[in-house]
Amino acid sequence: MRKPSVGLVGGGAMGTLFAWILAPVADVCVLDVRSEQVAALAQEVREEHGDPRMVRATLRPQDLYACEMLFIFVKAQDTLNALRPFAGKIDPACVVVSLQNGLGNEEALKAALGGRLALVLGVTTEGATELSSGLVRRAGSGITMLGGAGASPSTVAAVRDLLTAAGLSTQAVYDIRPQIWGKLVANAAINPVTALLDAPNGILLDDEDARELARAIALETVAVAEAARISLPFHDPCEYVNSVASSTARNISSMLADLRAGRRTEIEAINGAIVTMARRYGLGAPCNEAMVHLVRARERMSVAAHG
Repeated sequence: MRKPSVGLVGGGAMGTLFAWILAPVADVCVLDVRSEQVAALAQEVREEHGDPRMVRATLRPQDLYACEMLFIFVKAQDTLNALRPFAGKIDPACVVVSLQNGLGNEEALKAALGGRLALVLGVTTEGATELSSGLVRRAGSGITMLGGAGASPSTVAAVRDLLTAAGLSTQAVYDIRPQIWGKLVANAAINPVTALLDAPNGILLDDEDARELARAIALETVAVAEAARISLPFHDPCEYVNSVASSTARNISSMLADLRAGRRTEIEAINGAIVTMARRYGLGAPCNEAMVHLVRARERMSVAAHG
């Protein structure tokens, strides 16, 4: 039986994990801008406790133009630049799937590829830590939820079926916005606090001040969601954030990983986007705004330290 052709844009931790997950059920090709990363991925991809699997890897966007599905795993701030080479080049029938963090990904993808895009948005609680190029540690099995943002229900179902065949717990929903905002609440509360404290997610359970700050950020974010008439997928945001911190207590957030590596974080697409939305509705979000300024400052320090 012929495997569908699947392209992955971004060969970092999540891109490598999904390449490894999809390899048994799809013809996978990973695009990355780092030649050393591409060389490693082309040799093999592996989850720490799994067998090595073979995928293709490339520096050339044109090698993904004929893909049937295109998964986006670059950071939110890199979406426009990463997708511009695909404008007018990919098959019109290609399904684009974004599991990225934060807000604004739909707008960036449609700005890069056109508004008539067959776009599937989703959230996943799958997590990964990159141990070395091509090797990742999976942070437990999670749940992936998908919804259409220009793609038909049958197209969303096709993506769901592929991920399910690959062994992921996957659901298709009519409206993905509640799930996107639900994950945003957790990311906004956990990521900058742990990044600034240079500590795993479990610090929110162990330190009262860290927990109280995360609580304040979560409540601000919920207020913005309510103003935007988003129905969140939980009743108690603080309990939800604590549950996420508990289930990922030993993990470090992607924001902390970025700071440690001297990379730009997704602070603008997470807390920065919340501040922007709050202003749109005449609300204040001082805790989120403080996180933006502090993480920006830490970014500059980290980049300088890494030369």
